[in-house]
Amino acid sequence: MNFLLQNWYLILAALASGGMLLWPLIVSGSQGAAVGTAAAVQLINREKGVLIDVSEPEEFAKGHAVGARNIPFGQLEGHKQLPSNKALPLVVVCPTGARAGRAAGILRKLGYENAQVLAGGLKAWREANLPVEKTA
Repeated sequence: MNFLLQNWYLILAALASGGMLLWPLIVSGSQGAAVGTAAAVQLINREKGVLIDVSEPEEFAKGHAVGARNIPFGQLEGHKQLPSNKALPLVVVCPTGARAGRAAGILRKLGYENAQVLAGGLKAWREANLPVEKTA
């Protein structure tokens, strides 16, 4: 007990450093799994996955992945473009991936257990030279 009292600052430093090491695991666990562009294409092609873009309509019009359904983040709950089959894999994308992480969490709460985030967002999609289209 005397050791703990005399070295409380070392124990505090050890706990703080352990917490900092675990923090990324805690944060990424709350957002769910992120998939790369190759895995996303496989989900879409092989497992009939649905690409959901949670960008605002103006962002979506400037450029989006071909075949993506635009469901703005604020309109996710009960949106008519969400698939009725909740077992289908959903790949959620936004320009950077930040909004998509929160959207995937909401979709999982709505019963879409296979909702996954496209790591890197639309930027990663473009960097992988995957098709992007613009709407007028």
